[in-house]
Amino acid sequence: MFTVKQLSKLAGVTPRTLHHYDAIGLLKPSRVGDNGYRYYG
Repeated sequence: MFTVKQLSKLAGVTPRTLHHYDAIGLLKPSRVGDNGYRYYG
């Protein structure tokens, strides 16, 4: 599982870009933790 920060570094985009992708339905997280953190993987 990757956090937004980890995935953004791997993908070469900003965390804000990943949040935008989530908002428009392009890339959904595998799960969202109780703390609101998005996890991908």
